[in-house]
Amino acid sequence: MPNYDRTKAGDIAVVDRWDGGAGWLAHPDETGQRASHAVRGDDGVWLLDPLDAPGVDDLLGELGEVAGVAVLSNWHTRDAGPLARRHDVAVHLPEWMTRVEARIDAPVERYAETIVDAGLHVRRCQPMPGWREGMAIRESDGTLYVPESLGTAPAYTVGEERLGCPPIRRVSPPRRLLADVRPERVLVGHGTGVFDRAATALADALAGARRRLPRALLAHGPTQLRALLEATR
Repeated sequence: MPNYDRTKAGDIAVVDRWDGGAGWLAHPDETGQRASHAVRGDDGVWLLDPLDAPGVDDLLGELGEVAGVAVLSNWHTRDAGPLARRHDVAVHLPEWMTRVEARIDAPVERYAETIVDAGLHVRRCQPMPGWREGMAIRESDGTLYVPESLGTAPAYTVGEERLGCPPIRRVSPPRRLLADVRPERVLVGHGTGVFDRAATALADALAGARRRLPRALLAHGPTQLRALLEATR
């Protein structure tokens, strides 16, 4: 399978469920495991970096009315535009987010740090030129969402890791940015979420990222390079 399956999606695989929302894979067999999420807010359901597929509307119908779409990585435009138009809502972007607005045909609303109605506080992360992502924290239920810098897809973890950084981020993992976060769950843009001892998994991923870099490069270096090339097409 390719890192990212660009063919028409089949039925979704629901991979993350908790009282506050759910997550799904639109292409369950792809290596990159692009994950989408819906979280319940004060005014309805918010979609995070979503991909569309048969079954998405049925899942959303179980959760509530869609209130908005949020894109939290400038490489995760995905199906934000089509889903926003279908549900007649806006796509919400941080003030500093680049690249996305030009790639969507839907209303856009900008915010500084917090998507108030979703209860999400977004921290800016810009690890290198051309890469901007927002790490979203919801204190009300202990949810942390990380689009790119952490994941559980095959190219992210090595050894006993339950959560890991991609090889390109292991030199400079987001330790300072997430040092004060003790989540109940970690949702990621690539892979299934971590719900069991999530704070421990996060601490281990950040503390061991550099130490495990040689192993990660050996195991996933070529895959990571192919993924980066595919993402720029």
